[in-house]
Amino acid sequence: MKGTFGKKLMTAGLALSLMGSLLAGTVTAVSAGEAEDITLDVIICQYGPNTTEWFLGSGMDGSNFVAKFEEANPGIKLNLDVVSWNDVYTEVDTRIANNNAPDILNIDVFANYANEGLLLPVKDYCPEELYEDFFPSFIDQSVIDDTVWAVPDLASARALYYNVDIFEEAGIEPPTTWAELEDACQAIVDFYDGEIYPWGIDMTTDEGQAAFAYYTWGNGGGFVDEEGEWAVNSAENAEAINFALGLVKDGFTNPNPATQTRYDLQDMFAAGKLAMVIAPNSLPTYVADKGGEINMATVGIPANEGKESSSVGVMDRVMAFRDDSAEDQDARNEAIGKFLQFFYDPDNYVGWVSMEGFLPAVNSAVEALVASDPSFEAWLDVLGSCQFYPTAKAEWDQVKQGVIAAEQSALTGADIQEELDALQESLVG
Repeated sequence: MKGTFGKKLMTAGLALSLMGSLLAGTVTAVSAGEAEDITLDVIICQYGPNTTEWFLGSGMDGSNFVAKFEEANPGIKLNLDVVSWNDVYTEVDTRIANNNAPDILNIDVFANYANEGLLLPVKDYCPEELYEDFFPSFIDQSVIDDTVWAVPDLASARALYYNVDIFEEAGIEPPTTWAELEDACQAIVDFYDGEIYPWGIDMTTDEGQAAFAYYTWGNGGGFVDEEGEWAVNSAENAEAINFALGLVKDGFTNPNPATQTRYDLQDMFAAGKLAMVIAPNSLPTYVADKGGEINMATVGIPANEGKESSSVGVMDRVMAFRDDSAEDQDARNEAIGKFLQFFYDPDNYVGWVSMEGFLPAVNSAVEALVASDPSFEAWLDVLGSCQFYPTAKAEWDQVKQGVIAAEQSALTGADIQEELDALQESLVG
């Protein structure tokens, strides 16, 4: 998740060291007759200006992550490197080629490593209590052949932000269904006489695929069917995009969905000219940086009547590499598990995700955040409802561009069903 939620999170999450393909878990003798320390090589990605200081900082009390972990876990040493996103892929590939993969790695990708037989199954090292604490929808994104190969480190998701003052003045409640959304939009148009746009839509080449996801997932559709096969032309998808197009036609949205990106929408929201916008949890900071003083609140993205609200999820991963040369595999796996337990402990993890402006990937951290800020509770439901782009499928880039093109054609009068039929045919024809 490179950057903040609004950006193309290039999946950078806590790059915990790749379990060295063969050397990870280096053992260092303490002295003759004494137990040997286990040293774990860990790679963490550079999320922002605070990452290195948090993991390796040299404060007066030595209160960085590595120092605290080693104090709490005698017999386990961490050889931890923080690597920039620009360099991490080359760094990892080089280490693997030199038979020196890290033990623990934090990065966005995992499939190639798993398919090449380099990773340990998560069940081999992750304590069950911690495993159950992860949001299932995030865990599901790291499964190949019914095996989980990585765990989520940081989360990014979208929710609906609304201007509380506008809603109170117009005498309306935040919508949960499409019908309620239409009613809310009409009330805002009537009350403000067109001076405020009720709803924001981004169907640009920047994030038009997100718009496709918001509406189709909210209508029981999506990019793929239950078997994971492409189903972009489903009746549910056509109905969903037609609903979105209807919002545009009725004058309920920003005027130019094909050219106004979500950053344009966020600017409008910060200026008090847009009542509702779908955005990541970094929006309050974005608005503040723009000089806006918006009284805002967060709810789930509205869905069609009888359907479930869904959010677009993005995450980075933590994974462990195999080390077939390790003399004591059980001890090595246990050490990796202790690393994960310590990292995801709310006393540590909450500070990490808060510092870098991300969302947590475990329920316990959300609960801790809610305890300190009750308004954060809305994100618990959002994180639990996340769905993901099918990025592991080879045709994803084609589909991403295809649904955007279909949306933009429909904005100028084309039939969305025909557009999606043509895209589906190109995928399976």
